[in-house]
Amino acid sequence: MPTLTSYDPITLEAIGDVPITTPTQIPILIAQARQAQKIWAELPLTERQNIITHAYQHLEPFEGQMAKLISQEMGKDIRRATYEVGGTVSNGAHFASEIAKALATVHLGHDAEIQYRPLGIVAVISPWNYPLAMANNLLMPALLAGNSVILKPSEETPLVAEIFVNSLNAILPEGILQLAQGDEKTGQALVESDINMIAFTGSIEAGKHIMANAASGLKRLVMELGGNDPLIVMDDADINAAAQFAVASSFENAGQMCTSTERVYVDARIATDFEEKVVAHANQYQVGPWDQPQVNIGPMVNKKQHQNVLEQLKDATSKGAQLLLGQDDYPLPFIQPTVITGMTTDMRLEQDETFGPVVAISHYEHINEAITRANDSLYGLGAVVFGDEGADAVAEQLEAGMIGVNHSVGGPGGAPWVGAKQSGFGFHGSIEGHRQFAQVRVINK
Repeated sequence: MPTLTSYDPITLEAIGDVPITTPTQIPILIAQARQAQKIWAELPLTERQNIITHAYQHLEPFEGQMAKLISQEMGKDIRRATYEVGGTVSNGAHFASEIAKALATVHLGHDAEIQYRPLGIVAVISPWNYPLAMANNLLMPALLAGNSVILKPSEETPLVAEIFVNSLNAILPEGILQLAQGDEKTGQALVESDINMIAFTGSIEAGKHIMANAASGLKRLVMELGGNDPLIVMDDADINAAAQFAVASSFENAGQMCTSTERVYVDARIATDFEEKVVAHANQYQVGPWDQPQVNIGPMVNKKQHQNVLEQLKDATSKGAQLLLGQDDYPLPFIQPTVITGMTTDMRLEQDETFGPVVAISHYEHINEAITRANDSLYGLGAVVFGDEGADAVAEQLEAGMIGVNHSVGGPGGAPWVGAKQSGFGFHGSIEGHRQFAQVRVINK
């Protein structure tokens, strides 16, 4: 039986392996999921909620093991990995309750009602950068809606996915949640199979392939397709707060986060002060192995991602950008905290998603220039404005699904996670997001 091996991105040593789900095995999973789903869908919503809540309580003894595996598999420092796992597990009951309320039958009066019924089988294809949290955000509403789920995790993080699913399945009915391990061949076979919905987080290019393959069966889609988030710093902004945010957002999870700040546009009148403060904050970060308590920037997940960041930096310096901190050539597997200024529209730093610990800065003379450049992108996941007078008006002109004003993106609990333009197709989170995993049915008696 072929196996998929997971490697530590720092030592390149094998951590463990899992059996690969070959394309020929996908129909077997589908048949099991279809049979189990019929029984699962007949249970009352409240009973499904109770079972899922119990299943998440069963995860508690495995929290430490899952956090360590996230760190080992993709390099996230142990503090952030522990936070990701703890938040997912401890929030399980609340999340299940929130979803159940969204999926409850709505009575319209005059004996009419809106029901939220199962779709059937949902394929969840999750990313490596938040391997537990992102998988959870998609599979729980799918399960509560009465669907069965086949989870295809990233091939970079198969081990934590295996523990997660196996632990839940100690409580869940057999066949309701299954695992398909492997690379893009496994994912493509799953997308092309007899399923009803695909929930995906990943790149635009992968999303386009999924959309094309789903077209023949008119399968439902919810997709988050990355970001190239801009930050606009106005001349009346709190410069220190803006600089601190720029660094924290750009460096979170070693920059490997879809809502990381990727492009900073700062008013030329305050640029020097802002850049000095950015460098000062960036110098406080320490790069290293996940198990060192002082480390807050881990490695790039793999050689390909490491090379992608370096290529963008080299492209920028060759076109006139200046490094204020760091360099454009780092040995594997780390990218040191990097601050670069003089970003222009012809640079890959401005056009592409970087996904590394880089603060890329450009100066503007007029706010309209900053708004135009912020919007000049295929992406539209998040955007942030720091400023006082006029900041709200600038935010209104930005083309993104989530916008922060002197604040990070995302909104409070219950807000949707949503992208504009090619960053999103459908969305998840919130009442309406949870309902995308269900078939709306109107009954008029």
